[in-house]
Amino acid sequence: MSFIRKVISILLYAVNTIFWFIPIFICGLIKLLPIPPLQKAMSYIAKACASNWVACNSVSQNLIAPYTLNVSGLDELKRKDWYLVIANHQSWVDILVLQRVLHGKIPFLNFFLKKELLYVPVLGLAWWALDFPFMTRTSKSQLKKNPKLRGKDIETTRKACEKFKTMPVSIVNFVEGTRYTESKHSKQKSPFTHLLKPKAGGIAFVMQAMGEQISKVVNVTIHYPGGVPTFADFIAGKVKSVDVQVEVMPVSANLVGDYTNDPEFRVRFQSELNALWQAKDAQLVELADKK
Repeated sequence: MSFIRKVISILLYAVNTIFWFIPIFICGLIKLLPIPPLQKAMSYIAKACASNWVACNSVSQNLIAPYTLNVSGLDELKRKDWYLVIANHQSWVDILVLQRVLHGKIPFLNFFLKKELLYVPVLGLAWWALDFPFMTRTSKSQLKKNPKLRGKDIETTRKACEKFKTMPVSIVNFVEGTRYTESKHSKQKSPFTHLLKPKAGGIAFVMQAMGEQISKVVNVTIHYPGGVPTFADFIAGKVKSVDVQVEVMPVSANLVGDYTNDPEFRVRFQSELNALWQAKDAQLVELADKK
């Protein structure tokens, strides 16, 4: 039965993705025309198609691999605001859970992606058509070799965020920068029980580029009572329930500033983020104890 669920789930995801990819990609091509009103209209249509893709995925999940969502904290969300969504990251399943929980509650979720993901078949072109930002991050070793690269990340983020200013959007950032594993946790010597160390740069650059426009920060904590699943576990119906706690936070003045050039602000920002991560870790400890 598990194998049958996997096969049917993969087929449904594939058909759904290809079906909605076609109009999304056509909208992306039309947006190449330098006509702002037309570009804006195509962006609306593309995001509407992507929203329908998420809705259809949720229907297939309910039919083939149903699970119970225990969600709290959605009451304050609106579809016509700008949001920065931050979350812990344990599995690729997190993305499907976030999409399902926040679908229809806030604008379509936009993820910052590694530039290499542009070349993923079908999805890469869809992400491009949906204006997902493709980033090339500058590492510390690269900065040491070439100090002139300092500030390039914020400039790249600023340019990416320009497209987000014409219509409400939700920008998603997995603050840990990678999926949690025990080996990564041990290698980092993370001070948290269920989390990796938060990386401040990504959200700091978004707040620096769009801080005045971001309405709220949506802080999401995801917990899997049955253990962290793989995507294969998920489509096989092995995930029985997921806990999702949502906290809608105001944009604190401590989160907006020049992260690149202001050392005092950088320390303050990192301190605020670490405090937030300590609270999130406490939530996960509490949820784990209830299992």
